Amino acid sequence: MDYTKLIKEIGRGAKGSRALSREDAQALFADMLDGRVPPLQLGAIVMAMRIKSEALDELLGFKAAIDDRIAHIDAPAGPRTVVLPTYNGARRRPNLMPLLALMLAREGVPVLIHGHFDFETRADPFALLAALDLPLADSPEQAGSLLESRRIACIRLEKLSPGLHALLSLRTELGVRNAGHSMAKMIDPMPGRSVRVVSVTHPEYLEKMAHFLRLDGGRSMLLRGTEGEVYANPARRPQMTGFVDDDEKVLCEAEEGGALLTQPEAGIDAASNAQIICDMLAGLIPIPDPLRAQYEACQALSAA
Repeated sequence: MDYTKLIKEIGRGAKGSRALSREDAQALFADMLDGRVPPLQLGAIVMAMRIKSEALDELLGFKAAIDDRIAHIDAPAGPRTVVLPTYNGARRRPNLMPLLALMLAREGVPVLIHGHFDFETRADPFALLAALDLPLADSPEQAGSLLESRRIACIRLEKLSPGLHALLSLRTELGVRNAGHSMAKMIDPMPGRSVRVVSVTHPEYLEKMAHFLRLDGGRSMLLRGTEGEVYANPARRPQMTGFVDDDEKVLCEAEEGGALLTQPEAGIDAASNAQIICDMLAGLIPIPDPLRAQYEACQALSAA
């Protein structure tokens, strides 16, 4: 590809740039994932995309490139596997994403957690998963076996897509995120047998992501996440929208107001965070209502 020509298209700022066609976006992202783009041009491309923001056709092209390269995981029989991305970790409050995963798994709904973490100012979600004794798979094959035997498995992004992992790792060199971070949260290692839970941080992206999920197909849930993670804010239930192929339905309406009454003060270190999750699962602390609502919505979407 002529990367210089593409940079001229996307690198003219938020107002002067033009979006790539879906075909060009797929070809470009394929080269990025395969490591074919020279480092200087790669840096220019990811910064230009960040400034102008990805158009819908570009997102669909990027996703097609990932789909051609992502490692597949065998899903167990029965309910669809709920796929939970974890790429941010905890910043100010305990991370309750594993609580949602464990609530589903103990009722027989398989859950796959995938992620990547390289922040210095946040609590590592993989340390939290280890503190909860959740199994980390060394390969997609082992992840499939764990889903069959334990109904829950965790896997790092590098085991599913080395190229996407490399793109996310650019953040430590460039100082900002890139399109790979958005795409990583939408990967599907078991197409046709999954329910992806997709979150956005900023409400203005909800409409774009909803359109993307309708066109991308499969089953998924979209919500505004908590500190970048895919669990419902325990203080105030966000709207949760379900997608079954191109059919869209509001599963839970957003809750107005509300105070954080059910989540006690706790540290975000792995041990403290794990303890609060264990106490909630044991009934010693009430599970926040928004998490219960999200659990029920995930369960309904995963029904065979």
